[in-house]
Amino acid sequence: MLAARTGAAGSQITEETSKLRKQSAFSVGSKDRSPKKASENVKDGSLSPSGQSQLRARQLAQLREVEMNWYLKLCDLSSEHTTAYTTGMPHRNLGKSGLRVSCLGLGTWVTFGGQISDEVAERLMTIAYESGVNLFDTAEVYAAGKAEVILGSIIKKKGWRRSSLVITTKLYWGGKAETERGLSRKHIIEEIVRAMTHVINQGMAMYWGTSRWSAMEIMEAYSVARQFNMIPPVCEQAEYHLFQREKVEVQLPELYHKIGVGAMTWSPLACGIISGKYGNGVPESSRASLKCYQWLKERIVSEEGRKQQNKLKDLSPIAERLGCTLPQLAVAWCLRNEGVSSVLLGTSTPEQLIENLGAIQVLPKMTSHVVNEIDNILRNKPYSKKDYRS
Repeated sequence: MLAARTGAAGSQITEETSKLRKQSAFSVGSKDRSPKKASENVKDGSLSPSGQSQLRARQLAQLREVEMNWYLKLCDLSSEHTTAYTTGMPHRNLGKSGLRVSCLGLGTWVTFGGQISDEVAERLMTIAYESGVNLFDTAEVYAAGKAEVILGSIIKKKGWRRSSLVITTKLYWGGKAETERGLSRKHIIEEIVRAMTHVINQGMAMYWGTSRWSAMEIMEAYSVARQFNMIPPVCEQAEYHLFQREKVEVQLPELYHKIGVGAMTWSPLACGIISGKYGNGVPESSRASLKCYQWLKERIVSEEGRKQQNKLKDLSPIAERLGCTLPQLAVAWCLRNEGVSSVLLGTSTPEQLIENLGAIQVLPKMTSHVVNEIDNILRNKPYSKKDYRS
């Protein structure tokens, strides 16, 4: 925060700030971005909805670059000092909030406190943190609360600045007793929106969002928040991968433009289905072989599951041509969606995490031609009402 004082010193700071803002704006405009003539500009009204969205995204990116350059010059720093520069990890706004999150996050479902040891969990978090990941997701129900404890213990042991991290958790299935689950006042506070507003006002959280809510439920929460002057949600956690597209590609974009709710997606590899390990059945050491994941095994060996495996085989040549693995292609495919603020990764080994983080290098290769190739193989692209009207 910059505090301006009155008097000569304050005037000097204000003058210097104004000068740096102008310098920063000039530096952005001078990087092969010479102003176009009025006749060369295209009005928003003449663009398609997708073209308008891309134009707004570019404008926001330029504005963020202006602000970043101004701040760095004000602090006598350079871009080399930023995490995004040193690690190569892009950061995006969470919805239309001011919260900046790494476009890849680390999830703890199944793994922390269950499938992996505490030592492996620490190794995973260290790799993620050193790769520029600042978003770590957990929930009170994961491993009956152990996942949250392990996550906090590792952060404390490592001595990482809490202000440099974004920790998300989820509430609902908290315990076995009737008063220990749900979102009633006894469990957290009265009703969801009022409860989350109270939590934020008390300093226990900075933002709140939803997980696996319908678009109608999210819109209702927003309306309640606006009606009673409370705080609305900023994001929705939704499943999103090559075989699950409808909600993130059709429903959430409308919510983003109307009320600013962003998408934080999970399961980019569809619980390992897209990893390629199930191409010839269910290996004994895989998650689907576990007794508690019988539902996953049934999903894989079903007729639809076999069709999905055939499609993955057809996608393999595209991955080979781009010089990446199939999991990297799948994660980069999720990231190519500008409406996705962050993709949560769930891995059980350091090797898997390092491989998935490599999707960042594949993202620039996800051209419209490549995306169309993938769509032609999947044949499951959802269409919005606007697409049908056009």
